[in-house]
Amino acid sequence: MIGCAVQSVDRGGKAGARPRWGLTVGSGDLVVNKGGRFRDRCFWMLRTSRLLILLCAVAAARQDAPKPQFTARELFYSAASQPPPAPQTAPKAAQPKNAMSPRKAPVTPPQTAAAPPRPAAPQHTQPVALPDGASLTKVSASPATAPAPENGTPLGLKYTILKKSGDDMVEVPTGTVFHAGDRIQLSVQTNGPGYLYIVSQGSSGTWKPMFPSPELADGNNHVDGWNAATLPPQSRMVFDEQTGTEKIFIVFSRTPEAGLENMIYSLERGGKAKPAAARPAEQEPPKQMVEIARANIDDATVGHLRDAYTRDLIIEKVDEKTPGANPDARKENAVYVVNPSGSSDSRVVADLNLVHQ
Repeated sequence: MIGCAVQSVDRGGKAGARPRWGLTVGSGDLVVNKGGRFRDRCFWMLRTSRLLILLCAVAAARQDAPKPQFTARELFYSAASQPPPAPQTAPKAAQPKNAMSPRKAPVTPPQTAAAPPRPAAPQHTQPVALPDGASLTKVSASPATAPAPENGTPLGLKYTILKKSGDDMVEVPTGTVFHAGDRIQLSVQTNGPGYLYIVSQGSSGTWKPMFPSPELADGNNHVDGWNAATLPPQSRMVFDEQTGTEKIFIVFSRTPEAGLENMIYSLERGGKAKPAAARPAEQEPPKQMVEIARANIDDATVGHLRDAYTRDLIIEKVDEKTPGANPDARKENAVYVVNPSGSSDSRVVADLNLVHQ
């Protein structure tokens, strides 16, 4: 306990007057009963110390409070009710008439908005050895989580494998092992507008574009979001007798990916394509796809994109057994890949390995 000794001085300046505050009066301390009141310095130091301690405790509590965590699927659908971040560069010129027209986004599934926060999982992928030295990355039952971005919206894509069963195309798990004669399609959906690239690797090691495709929107790779692209659009991929692993690489970006643009497209005027950043939006000539036979994408370009953009991603694999907040929601076999940063130059990349034996 801190004792503050004071001495009282009356109006006439005589010492010995009784103190008004009930404090211990000692020699050398002064209390003024008229013209203002002074409290001893130690009393003010005590009040200030208590206030600082209280403020520090409140600030520490706010910093230590964990942020709500969401899975990739929850973050994917959260973009349906929020506007995307403003682009850092000038907008592109108007699309040609035969480009895909904007469509209204579907209603956000209730399980994404109502799902409770989850703690972060330390690991969400596990490599599995396959014949012929190949490997398959499986997503574990405990998906990784991340907080919602403070600004902007998460950027994400969902892909699904469709296999012909009778007269229908049905969803199958991404880890399905295929056999000769199986017919499949790939369905890819994005959660907002951007630029989509899908390439597959042949036996020569080079990559060929699956999307953009001349059969879809005349080769325009700008997508509006929430509209699934099914590839091939008018046929199916058929597995032959040769076993192995077919590799597919997907890139989704809010801005054009210059390296892929130059390899996939040519310009109607001038022959060689120029980097997207060097073309003013108001003077951009129409893009025209290079013939598929000549559109070779080297493995180094794919490797660079994979190394540069996989670090910030979270992945979630869902199937019929995956729980959700809404038990009436449609069950699905799909993989969600999301970049939770919310930045205007976000990118998402995904590897898909189709194993056939």
